[in-house]
Amino acid sequence: MIRVGIVGGAGYTAGELLRILLNHPEVVITFVHSKSHAGEPISKVHTDLLGETEIHFTDEISVRIDVLFLCMGHGQSEKFLSEQAVPGKLKIIDLSQDFRIKTEEHDFIYGLPELNRHYIKVAERIANPGCFATCIQLGLLPLASYGLLQDTVHIQGITGSTGAGQKPMPTTHFSWRNNNVSVYKAFKHQHLAEIKQSLLQLQPKFDQELIFIPMRGNFTRGILCSMYTKCTIPFDEVKSIYESYYKRNPFVVISDENPDLKQVVNTNKGIVHIEKHGDYIMATTIIDNLLKGASGQAVHNMNIAFGLDDKMGLKFKAGAF
Repeated sequence: MIRVGIVGGAGYTAGELLRILLNHPEVVITFVHSKSHAGEPISKVHTDLLGETEIHFTDEISVRIDVLFLCMGHGQSEKFLSEQAVPGKLKIIDLSQDFRIKTEEHDFIYGLPELNRHYIKVAERIANPGCFATCIQLGLLPLASYGLLQDTVHIQGITGSTGAGQKPMPTTHFSWRNNNVSVYKAFKHQHLAEIKQSLLQLQPKFDQELIFIPMRGNFTRGILCSMYTKCTIPFDEVKSIYESYYKRNPFVVISDENPDLKQVVNTNKGIVHIEKHGDYIMATTIIDNLLKGASGQAVHNMNIAFGLDDKMGLKFKAGAF
């Protein structure tokens, strides 16, 4: 059995992680860390888990585990690891943005299975991708793998309120978010850096602009992105490229029909739909931001790193929201 520890156990991503791991046949949860809720049952925060487990939050960290999931806010994972004596061989999967960009100062592997599966297999430390970054990359990686991103890429995406985390903010509370849509962080979203990093990995001479207009949606979970760029090769060729790229990736589905969010909410699937409009190729991608965009992908990375079946523990359609 894989012994698991979770730090930052009170947030949305930790809640989803617990729902998955409590039903994973090869996992035992050793501890769930939360300073603010230490001693309380996890069902007091993750109320849908009432009757599912007797685990209580703790303010202590044990290193007698095989893998540690970090579910803290951005900037907190780096601080935590600098303050804790973590064994070198302990596998760490970080769900924050702290280690997604490669530097000489850390040895984290970027944990997008559709890009770095072979590296994830042998990695000790894995940086889980961002939710928008995951959704957008699913639409662009096949083109980059053939060097076909030769012009500006225009991207628009809309995300549910859980993407902003559990802490209440002016743009997440119900009375503002309901029956409302807004643009935020246009042209400068933080996930652009990791997307560019991945595209350069596949297409080293990529030097085109990524123009991204993110939007806040009036729904709880899910991300839909559409992106287009010039691509003059025939549609059948492009479709073949996408099908070939994803044929060994069990969570990505190529759809002939234009998809909608309800197809992926509460699943670990990513659906990709492509169309050709004159000299432009357009890809539409959808994921659940808390699963394929966060905790489901983290468990997928764990499965790969421990040599388990990709889908182990992830064949479900469930969730709290």
